[in-house]
Amino acid sequence: MPEIPLLKIVRLRPDQDADIPIPRYMTPGSAGMDLCAAVNEDTVIEPGDIFLVPTGFAMAIPQGYEGEIRPRSGLAVKFGITLINSPGTVDADYREEVKVAIINLGKAPFVLKRGDRVAQMLIKKVYQVTIDEVEKLSKTERTGGFGHTGI
Repeated sequence: MPEIPLLKIVRLRPDQDADIPIPRYMTPGSAGMDLCAAVNEDTVIEPGDIFLVPTGFAMAIPQGYEGEIRPRSGLAVKFGITLINSPGTVDADYREEVKVAIINLGKAPFVLKRGDRVAQMLIKKVYQVTIDEVEKLSKTERTGGFGHTGI
């Protein structure tokens, strides 16, 4: 069985944000951990607006892994709230506060409340490749891109 990586998390404002859950899996089968909003007050996000949501924590992701930030399907379907840079990547050497860049693609203003679950994070294995600049690439049978095989 593969070794399970250890994710170290620190609350950045423990006195102020003790009520904000740290990332956690909501069910035993969850792939992603929910990330909660550490906003101080209700925040209205108008249609088309982008808002950078603080989470109140920083983390140390093990070398060779990344934190992949994804939208929550319920927010997307019900309210049109998604991530502007989906998926977002948190690199293993990043140690600042994790923030989530959301956008309101819905038709109505959305009220973000303290503690709302705004995104999910997966910890995924990544590889840094060795780069070899060459004069030519090997040929394949594929031609085209961006929908060339139909919809």
